[in-house]
Amino acid sequence: MNAITLQITQYHTKNYSSLNPELKMRTLKFAFALTLSILISGIIQAQDWANTERFKNENATLGLPTSNEHRIVFMGNSITEGWGNKCPEFFAGKPYINRGISGQTTPQMLVRFRPDVINLKPTVVVILAGTNDIAGNTGPSTLEMIADNIISMAELAKANHINVILCSVLPAFDYPWKKGLNPAEKIAALNEIIKKYAAQNHIIYVDYYSAMVDERKGLKDAYTYDGVHPNVEGYKAMEPIVEQAIKKALK
Repeated sequence: MNAITLQITQYHTKNYSSLNPELKMRTLKFAFALTLSILISGIIQAQDWANTERFKNENATLGLPTSNEHRIVFMGNSITEGWGNKCPEFFAGKPYINRGISGQTTPQMLVRFRPDVINLKPTVVVILAGTNDIAGNTGPSTLEMIADNIISMAELAKANHINVILCSVLPAFDYPWKKGLNPAEKIAALNEIIKKYAAQNHIIYVDYYSAMVDERKGLKDAYTYDGVHPNVEGYKAMEPIVEQAIKKALK
């Protein structure tokens, strides 16, 4: 019986030690069943490491695009997910599909790239990824490992006749959830790798970084609420940059 189960059990019984043997047995059976349920739930969640179930229902409901629909999928992490939450009007009335999941790293995105991008048959995919890898959200990653995952997503898209837009990682001086990693220089270096790959492979590169970086190589205070994630003003600065790239990708 784990601590959580014991607390729940005690909450329901008020005074476990004073129960008669029959009620004690019932309580233990309840505790065992609850513990088993918690363990099974944890195993299921652990198996879906990439959170491929997150958009399963939405993807099924969405279906395939119409003959004249030029669908745009935004693949990313919390920065992409937060875009839809803070500026829903940016996505409203457009064939823009937000497939950002908070906290995700590039290997997780690569695993779910087929169900959340390829199977939706978009015309364009906008990939914004990498900062959580630098933060070590799913373990240590070199810049080469991060770039390889981003490149793999781009190559999968191109193999499925999807136009690719690769985005620079947004600047960050420090991560509030994992301080002291000094990500600023790593982000700048990763962006150079992404930019070079895009140029060599005729892929559109979106440079949010230059428009949003401050003198410390962090995110400008006017564009963020925590030094990593954009606020409304930050997203407003990003929107015309990416829309110009989308127009170019659709030509």
